[in-house]
Amino acid sequence: MIVSRSRILFPIRNINNYHHRDTIMTATTRIGTDDPRMSKIVVHNKVVYISGQTDATATDITGQTQNVLAKVDDLLSQAGTSKSNILTASIWLKDINSDFQGMNGVWNAWLDPENKPVRATVEASLARPQLLVEVQVTAATE
Repeated sequence: MIVSRSRILFPIRNINNYHHRDTIMTATTRIGTDDPRMSKIVVHNKVVYISGQTDATATDITGQTQNVLAKVDDLLSQAGTSKSNILTASIWLKDINSDFQGMNGVWNAWLDPENKPVRATVEASLARPQLLVEVQVTAATE
């Protein structure tokens, strides 16, 4: 785990004729940094960002989506949060016409129905031919 500190300076304010700067220290935590290209998780200002998750072990959209969402659960848990705190979700499908319904069925069963995030789903060429779905989420820590 890597922790770095950032300093954010706000403009000078005039309160009772005294000039001062507000300084807030924020921490950025990076988890899963073994990959030379990216972190698996970044936490900054109480927001968790996870890298896109894929699965090449299952051969159909249902299995891949289930496995990907299990990875999402695990990463959110490592960051101290859960799917109930997801703010945004981005989903990429290899073939939206063939796989949207199957992915959506798994997504709907997995999702916390009381805490639905905003979501975008698009069709895209994925990194390897056997990949059918990729999911990336952002979540609050509280």
